[in-house]
Amino acid sequence: MADAKELISRLALEKKIPVEEIPKIDLYIDQVIQLFDTGFSEMKRTPEDKILTKTMINNYAKGKLFYPVTNKKYSRNHVMLISLIYQMKSALSINDVKKVLAGINEKAAQKEIDLSEFYDSYLEIQRFNDEIFKRNVEQQVERAEAESADFGNDREEINKVLLIASLVHMSNLYRRAAETLVDEMAGGKEA
Repeated sequence: MADAKELISRLALEKKIPVEEIPKIDLYIDQVIQLFDTGFSEMKRTPEDKILTKTMINNYAKGKLFYPVTNKKYSRNHVMLISLIYQMKSALSINDVKKVLAGINEKAAQKEIDLSEFYDSYLEIQRFNDEIFKRNVEQQVERAEAESADFGNDREEINKVLLIASLVHMSNLYRRAAETLVDEMAGGKEA
C-alpha cells in the first residue's frame, strides 16, 4: 500500500527559491544553473536529470520568454522569471508559458511592477497549494485502498495502479483548467 505521508515527504514540496536566496548581483548563466541545481536538487527523478541547462535558458531567451539580458548577465528578475518558466513548462507548452508571462515580462522590463513582490505572492500561493495537495493525496490514497480492497493477492498492484491513474487524472484536470485560462488570456478575455 502507498503511504501518503512517505510519498509526500519524497516530493520535496518545501523546495523553492525564495527571493532572499537570489543574489542581488547579476549572474552569469552558469551561476543561474548552479542556483537552480542547489535549490531543486531533491526534486530530480534520477541523479542524472538536469534541472536547468544552458540550452534551456538560451531557448527561453530566443523564444522571448523573458526580456533580454544585459551583458550576458541575469538579474534577480530574470532568475524569478526563469523559476516561473521552470514550474510552468512541466504542464504547459512553451508557447502557452510565453503567453502567460508576456504582460509580466513587459511590466518587469519597464519597471512597472515589483517582480519581487509578485514572486513572493507566487511562492505564498505555492505554499497554500502544498497544504491542499497534501490533504488531497491522503484522500486519494485512502480512496485507492478502499477501491482495491476486494482484489485479494493483486490488491497491492491494483491499489498502486488506481492511485497513479487517479493522480494523473487530477493532474490532467488542473492542466486543462490552466490551458483554458491561457486561451482566455490569449483571446483578451479576463477569467
